[in-house]
Amino acid sequence: MKFKDQVKFVRRNMKKNRLRVTMTILATTMACAFLIVLASVGFGIQKSIVEEIMDNQVITEVTVHGKSTAAEEGITEKDINEMKEIDHVNAVVTRTHITGHFEAALNDRSGEVWVMTTNMEEELKGNLQLDEGTIATNENEVVVGYHVAQYLLTEKERELLQQHYENPEANQRPVGFTESLLGEKINLQIIQYSEDGEKEEVTSKEYTVVGVWKKPTREWQEDLNIYVSDVSTEELISLAQEHYPTDDVHYSQVYVYVDALENVEGVSETLKEQNYYVYSITDELKSVNMFFTAFKIGLIFVGTVAIVIASIGIFNTMTMAVTERTQEIGIMKAIGADPTVIRKMFLFESAYIGIIGTSIGIIASYGISYLANLVLPLILESTLDGSGPIDFTFTHIPISLVLISATISIGVAIVSGMRPAIKATNINVLSALRREL
Repeated sequence: MKFKDQVKFVRRNMKKNRLRVTMTILATTMACAFLIVLASVGFGIQKSIVEEIMDNQVITEVTVHGKSTAAEEGITEKDINEMKEIDHVNAVVTRTHITGHFEAALNDRSGEVWVMTTNMEEELKGNLQLDEGTIATNENEVVVGYHVAQYLLTEKERELLQQHYENPEANQRPVGFTESLLGEKINLQIIQYSEDGEKEEVTSKEYTVVGVWKKPTREWQEDLNIYVSDVSTEELISLAQEHYPTDDVHYSQVYVYVDALENVEGVSETLKEQNYYVYSITDELKSVNMFFTAFKIGLIFVGTVAIVIASIGIFNTMTMAVTERTQEIGIMKAIGADPTVIRKMFLFESAYIGIIGTSIGIIASYGISYLANLVLPLILESTLDGSGPIDFTFTHIPISLVLISATISIGVAIVSGMRPAIKATNINVLSALRREL
């Protein structure tokens, strides 16, 4: 029997029991859609978390926290030069936090700041991104953090800020200095407090603002740093130590910038082999992916249970089909039909049910996924009193999930039809021909 004739035979027999076959296909559709939608939740949450990690961090940045053999001297200039020699390293940025109580003053405005010295040239080679302006090129120029202007307050605004902290709903936060700081001359002051709490300026130096650092990626972060060229490091440390003495003058932050994301892991491993304590985005992604791999396997397993339950319907449908077609099978065997052909016909019928149910289930799951990503954010926004749009992917259906689900669904359907198909090939010809239907 030709394949085309087998298809016609299967379709004709399925039409005879349309209602039963339709309900079996419906069960398969629901089971397949359940598997895909359930697992898509794991894929969606993983996608959202990974995107947030990628958006909120510099993907080619490796943070060096210290060295296990550095003892008290910390990371030295020799260590920095060795890092620069590692393959695929574009830049090594070192920043030194100047210990002390600093304030930036502009006319009648002032605000607390942190002072950080850095190598501006290395910052450019790395991932320096400015909101406006350029880097400091001499010891009298600085780049200010994005939020510094907002905290340059008058005495009246400082009182309003205190009232805002005490009662945020009733008092609006003062906006601070609203114009651009580019070209402005700020007075960087070292402040000390007397025993009775009075603030006094002990020394100061004037700087010209030539750049503003880019806004931090996370909304809750505030950048109140004043970035000074590292040529002023010794001078600032000397001034600060007169009033805030400390022996701990090491690099506060060390960042290694790699040429491409695919090389970050290799550079991280090289640094670890050299006894550095490092952190990179690949470490976080590796942990996240490991967790979600196990999570998705669990969801797929639960969804597979639903498909196995649906396969009971396929088994029942195919068993009834064999029973109802006993005489037809007997006639086919009597005229010389190969038992293998008969078995293939019934397996094809169960696979046909699985393919149709899986196809509809895939289409339905995409529709459900689209609606979930459309409706759930709206529900959460209304629940959270309109705190802002929620950018989160609740479900995501990659092609790999579709292929896995289709393989499981169709495979289980074929296995469910295996026993009835074998039963059909074992039917006795004489008993089948004597049977009255």
